[in-house]
Amino acid sequence: QIFVRISNTISDYVMQHWQEDFMFGYQFLNGCNPVVFEKCYKLPDNFPVTNEMVNTSLERNLTLEEEIKEGNIYLADYKIMDGVPANATDPCTIQYLAAPICLLYSNLRKKLVPIAIQLKQEPGPESPIFLPTDAKYDWLLAKIWVRSSDFHVHQTVTHLLRTHLISEVFGIAMYRQLPAVHPLFKLLLPHVRYTIAINTKAREQLICECGLFDKANGTGGGGHVRMVQRAMEDLTFQSLCFPEAIKMRGVESRESLPYYHYRDDALMVWDAVMGFVTEMVNIYYDDDETVQTDTELQAFVKDVFVYGLKDNKRSGFPKTVKTMRKLIDYLTVIIFTTSCQHAAVNFGQYDWCSWIPNSPPTMRRPPPSEKEVVDVEYIIESLPDRGRSCWHLGAVWALSQFQDNELFLGMYPDEHFIEQPVKEAMENFQKNLQEISNIIAVRNKDKKLPYYYASPDRIPNSVAV
Repeated sequence: QIFVRISNTISDYVMQHWQEDFMFGYQFLNGCNPVVFEKCYKLPDNFPVTNEMVNTSLERNLTLEEEIKEGNIYLADYKIMDGVPANATDPCTIQYLAAPICLLYSNLRKKLVPIAIQLKQEPGPESPIFLPTDAKYDWLLAKIWVRSSDFHVHQTVTHLLRTHLISEVFGIAMYRQLPAVHPLFKLLLPHVRYTIAINTKAREQLICECGLFDKANGTGGGGHVRMVQRAMEDLTFQSLCFPEAIKMRGVESRESLPYYHYRDDALMVWDAVMGFVTEMVNIYYDDDETVQTDTELQAFVKDVFVYGLKDNKRSGFPKTVKTMRKLIDYLTVIIFTTSCQHAAVNFGQYDWCSWIPNSPPTMRRPPPSEKEVVDVEYIIESLPDRGRSCWHLGAVWALSQFQDNELFLGMYPDEHFIEQPVKEAMENFQKNLQEISNIIAVRNKDKKLPYYYASPDRIPNSVAV
């Protein structure tokens, strides 16, 4: 077979069910990239879906407009891909990218399913809207194109920029500005462990010229750099505050999206981290004035803003922290991003991306510009060749492995703190994390598709792979 796999329960399930609409929709909730879809309050002007197009997919005897008002319609828009140059490093293989828009529907069973896909940002005769009622392979290829674009956004924005690179910013600022005896240095040190080293390795082997991105990914050859630059415009402090990020996307309702395990598990971890950070801040800071007069802390926060965010006021990153409340928020963002958020978007890569048609790293034919032209051969010719598939498989397998000496969230074997109140805070943190792990284990029991990427016993302390 072209698609050689290493046996894995979830990847086997994906291989068997990847063509089904429920599996396509499920991945927006609990796959590798569960952060791109958002509630649709109004259809974009460049996505002219009509009620007649999708009426047969709607289950509540409501029009599309009524379903939108009821909060049952969601949108995944990959406009960040628009105009990104495709990989041209290999003259023997022309590669293609797309910037699709996908309309999603929460059906009567509260499952998310796709109901319309447009593969270009510009509507028109050569940019048809594909529907579940279209010919089987037309619809299948449209979904494959969305999955491929989702793979690129996941790797470059969700994973690289929003966990690896921002964690490095925090780490470098910490080493520059906080002395080793500072309590916040001791607190943050486990959460930047190996991050600078792994990012250096990535620059040398993955995202560099002739690296893995150039060899296997459609965004290689500079497209990935363009995407990071664009994504920096949306990298705000608020978007790293997990509860706020969920609300900004309109996906906070458990009643509307009861199977959004990523949201539910990560919120529990966020609360546990914030509780721990609150205890730690209360131990070392008496009031807001002690925060304001901690010159080393203020230098650390300023370093992140000035050098990491390039003085970008639109980012919302603070240049100073003036209250204990703001300090707690700031530290919670750092610890959550470097641990839980990275784990949630990293360690499922082999599960969800090893079956190539479910997450193609590149495409060899352009997006179809008309219907009724796609057959099996067309799809096979569109998918990556054997060589790129092998590079891709090796990468997603390696990125999904834990370190031999992995330290998971709440594990602090190096005794940087000797104060008893701190040790008690750590014990409380570990107890809370264990309770969360137990809750997740009970929910996952006997499930065909368990979700465990945000379970504390599987969350490394830092970005180290």
